[in-house]
Amino acid sequence: MNNAKLAVLGLIAAVALGAVGFTQPAQPAAKPQDKPATQPPEKKPEIKPEAKPSDKQADQPAEKADPYVLGFKMKDIDGNEKNLEDYKGSVILMVNVASKCGYTSQYKGLEKLYQDKKDKGLVIIGFPANNFGNQEPGTEADIKKFCASEYSVTFPMFSKISVKGDDQHPLYKKLAAQPAPVGGDPKWNFTKFLVDRSGNVVARFDTRTSPSDTELNRQIDDLLAKK
Repeated sequence: MNNAKLAVLGLIAAVALGAVGFTQPAQPAAKPQDKPATQPPEKKPEIKPEAKPSDKQADQPAEKADPYVLGFKMKDIDGNEKNLEDYKGSVILMVNVASKCGYTSQYKGLEKLYQDKKDKGLVIIGFPANNFGNQEPGTEADIKKFCASEYSVTFPMFSKISVKGDDQHPLYKKLAAQPAPVGGDPKWNFTKFLVDRSGNVVARFDTRTSPSDTELNRQIDDLLAKK
């Protein structure tokens, strides 16, 4: 077969293939590259704003201790029930006393103070207590006899009570609950609490304060002047 025939045959074959729509097989689509999984963004802990008291709470004043101390019925040195409210209208000096204390001689000064100012409205009340050094061990009869014979005490004396500790009398619990400088348990015998004519405790004087002390007497006189 010569070259001319071969060329003709090749042309015929090419035309035939085009007529039947012969195409090369399609190449498979490239798979997209797998992307690395991304971590979710780290969640920061939620910081809550500090709670603030409401305006109403902030404006509320702190509750104050009630200074009224005459709301008690107690037994006097003879065992008779006495209502402390009977003394309302007077200026009162409440003293926890003891018969065998280094300060027992204050009975003399207390009696003088009472005699000097009782007509103006001063009342001194003695509350025997055995809380310090076992210095009031006797009975009420013993205490009454001692006070009368040794110091001629005429101001009101009451039955023995406890002024501190688990068995503290409610009167002294109330005195101790007052804000400073009035409040707190007595630290020793002959602690003095001063009460105004309305029955409110207003001042405190410690054991070492003599009944003749200038400041004690000044405050008593100021209260007596208020009718």
